[in-house]
Amino acid sequence: MIVSHLTLRQLQAIRAIYDAGQISAAAEALAVSQSAASVLLSQAEATLGTRLFDRTTRRVTPTEAVEQIIGIVNRILSDVASIDAVMTDLKELERGVVRVAATPATGIALLPRTVERFLSAHPRVHLEMNDCAPDQFFSLIREEKVDFGIGIPPADRADFDYRVLHHDPVHLVCHRTHPLARRPHVAWRALDGEPLILARRNYGVREQVEATIRAAGGTPNVVSEIGFLYSAEWMVASGMGMAAFPARLAQAIRNPEVVVVPLVDPVITRTMAVISRRGRSLSPPAQRFVELLAADLR
Repeated sequence: MIVSHLTLRQLQAIRAIYDAGQISAAAEALAVSQSAASVLLSQAEATLGTRLFDRTTRRVTPTEAVEQIIGIVNRILSDVASIDAVMTDLKELERGVVRVAATPATGIALLPRTVERFLSAHPRVHLEMNDCAPDQFFSLIREEKVDFGIGIPPADRADFDYRVLHHDPVHLVCHRTHPLARRPHVAWRALDGEPLILARRNYGVREQVEATIRAAGGTPNVVSEIGFLYSAEWMVASGMGMAAFPARLAQAIRNPEVVVVPLVDPVITRTMAVISRRGRSLSPPAQRFVELLAADLR
């Protein structure tokens, strides 16, 4: 006897025949022919190695064997129905958890509108945001502590899959009284020797900014290194220097003493992507979050 060889359809036949007391009525409930229901019962009995019902021309009578297992059969079928309900809810975004990693700067610049729209549309889906430090970002994805991250694509794709969502141009952030603040746009060569407030090395667009200034014939003059957007905001507002940030992040600054100006010649961008562990698919709720974010960044 190999109980694991019982099929779901055979279990449904056992329950239907037990409940109906007749094979014909059970067949109707199962939406199959009477002969098909009889075959399902015979197959189940052969697998179990015992008779489950005594048959007469008018009815079937449960044996002691089926009385002993009918509770288990009902629980199995109930659990299967629960699986179906959970899968339906996931597909229809009525339940689930979405775990997202993003640095604080990325969160401020890209996520508020998307998070608000997602929670409003799908209040029964739990959203977990991990506002990690940049040096923790890829580890969280690699170790699958989050479903995906929003950030700069990895240089090494061995462990990751990613989809580019947005190319964000880098803008100058300077004090409103600085001469460059009055220009409609600023060429990179104009930053030669200017006091710069930039992110720490390996953070944000630090390397891009320095390399672009050098390529334009200038010399970067970094006077302060920061780890948080708000540090740059008050430092620029206090006249300590100027900063360069992706446009969406720069536009999150609301200080009236600070002006944001596009940088040109050349225009450089920060590429933002949704990044997941290689080979891992996203759940329907996670896919929906990414779809909303992609739409918001267009």
